[in-house]
Amino acid sequence: MEKKQQSIKQAVQNYGKRLFSFIRSRVKNDEDAEDILQDVWYQLCSIIDTETIEQLSSWLYRVSRNKIADKYRKQTTLLLDDMIYEDEDGEMIFPEAFFEDSMDTESEFDRLYFKEALFKALNELPEKQREVFLLNEMEDLTLQQIADKTGESIKTIISRKRYAVAYLRERLQNM
Repeated sequence: MEKKQQSIKQAVQNYGKRLFSFIRSRVKNDEDAEDILQDVWYQLCSIIDTETIEQLSSWLYRVSRNKIADKYRKQTTLLLDDMIYEDEDGEMIFPEAFFEDSMDTESEFDRLYFKEALFKALNELPEKQREVFLLNEMEDLTLQQIADKTGESIKTIISRKRYAVAYLRERLQNM
């Protein structure tokens, strides 16, 4: 155990600064670089016998590259699915930010772009699905109120809403 600890200390002393520079040149900020470097050291510590690593420097850089790639793979854009949630009644709730009026210029542009894309996608929906979605999301009617208003069963209304949301998610997924 003592030999392993000594070997890890030696690795940190020999490669720490260079490895940090290597990682930092490939990520956005120091905090990300520090997190990745910590993951690399943790992975090194978790190896039972560090003596089995033939080229420690090559191994450290390979692990660093993999950790960087993992970070970017996990850093996906925020999808519509991530922003929408269901309440207790099973109704889909959209964040208020999409419909607020007090935003900076860039946010205002993004909001308008999203609204334009949303309404274009809404116009592509079958009429009954669009109607249920708009009554529920824009006019704040519950699905039961919509069922009562249209004379359709609640299951039909839920189904129409679900189809509409699924289509909109698919259509707007890249936003």
